[in-house]
Amino acid sequence: MTHAQFPIDALLPRIRDSLAAHPRLVLEAPPGAGKTTQVPPALLDAPWLQGRKIIVLEPRRVAARAAANFMARQRGESAGESIGYRIRFENKVSAATRIEVVTEGILTRMIQDDPTLEGVGALLFDEFHERHLAADLGLALALDVQASLREDLRIVVMSATLDGERLAQFLDAPRLSSAGRSYPVNVSHFPARREEKLEHQLKRAVEHALAQHPGDLLVFLPGQREIARADAALAGSEALRGIDVLSLHGELPVEQQSRVLQPDPDGRRRVVLATNVAESSVTLPGVRVVIDSGLAREPRYDPNSGFARLDVVAIAQASADQRAGRAGRVAEGWAYRLWPESQRLEPQRRPEIAQVELAGLMLELAAWGDAGLRFVDAPPSGALGAARELLLRLGALEGSEQTAPTITAFGKRMLALGTHPRLAAMLLAPSDPREKTLACDLAALIEARDPLRSGGD
Repeated sequence: MTHAQFPIDALLPRIRDSLAAHPRLVLEAPPGAGKTTQVPPALLDAPWLQGRKIIVLEPRRVAARAAANFMARQRGESAGESIGYRIRFENKVSAATRIEVVTEGILTRMIQDDPTLEGVGALLFDEFHERHLAADLGLALALDVQASLREDLRIVVMSATLDGERLAQFLDAPRLSSAGRSYPVNVSHFPARREEKLEHQLKRAVEHALAQHPGDLLVFLPGQREIARADAALAGSEALRGIDVLSLHGELPVEQQSRVLQPDPDGRRRVVLATNVAESSVTLPGVRVVIDSGLAREPRYDPNSGFARLDVVAIAQASADQRAGRAGRVAEGWAYRLWPESQRLEPQRRPEIAQVELAGLMLELAAWGDAGLRFVDAPPSGALGAARELLLRLGALEGSEQTAPTITAFGKRMLALGTHPRLAAMLLAPSDPREKTLACDLAALIEARDPLRSGGD
């Protein structure tokens, strides 16, 4: 089936040749190059793959579903045939599936359950620059498998804004770079008024952009709460009459996500209020203007609760550049930044492994039986020590200060639940059915969303 041309197409032969000669590869490609959807199918007929599967790791469920559906449509199929996906609570794969797109945490379970990764020929880590803890652990496990059990396993690390040279040195891997598909983007700062709330500043920026520029608008906000406030602020604007205002975040139903990812059927202009899910992995058609709050919600360890919590923080410069680039995918674009021009951002996003609680990671390492895995950024020793102490107290690990901890039978039961060790211990503690029900309700409230606040969906 014919499909659109992508900038990365010219690089595909070199990617195939590189993987034929070397089992690892670092691939740098900006948004719009086509790395997510064009590289996996291009490797299907590689002799070294020998008919085995390609696993593509995506950081978000929205991106995993969208990538699999796009690749399937290119082949005239539906997701679940030769190309499928697996995310939490949703599985569209079959015996015929050769490319499987999964979210990052699923790979950890795959490797822990089957360290030989039987039937898998290649692992592709997409958008690795986001540096989620699950991706770092998945890569460390994959490298250990490759070194000790599967020398034929191919590992490709792909990203738009990572330090490719440093990563290539760490992996001892070739490094290839692709051009992107982009047009000039005019970047400016849209100043806030004295003591002005974010949603009111955003409303003025949206009204200005709609009056001055063509095309759709993509607005980056840190989370659902800010999206709801912005939506309410825009609801009373005369400038938005006839404009479709949409939301995009990971908790939306599939039908609403699909609607945002497609052009408006009636040709109306759109304003899309999105979290950083729209930063890299999904493409929104028709966007000519980006309005960037400069904020994101990222996990930070809270010592008072013992959990990581999502805090609103300033984004890195690499993320700001990537967000602005979304305005230049189809033609010349405009990006408005809602922070002062004098504000300086950190160059790169800090990896999660450096700033979250590590009990879950420690439990995974104990289950693997080797705490000496190679990480791109080593886990902080203090955080690992605290995690070990917690797991010993919970009964998930056993061992002394002088010996490496080993996982207990109770620890294995905790790991199988796929939740934070504190919550897993709580879920396994009660024997009374009523107490078990209460524990499940509490775990759902802590880990997911409050059903009373979200309307029970």
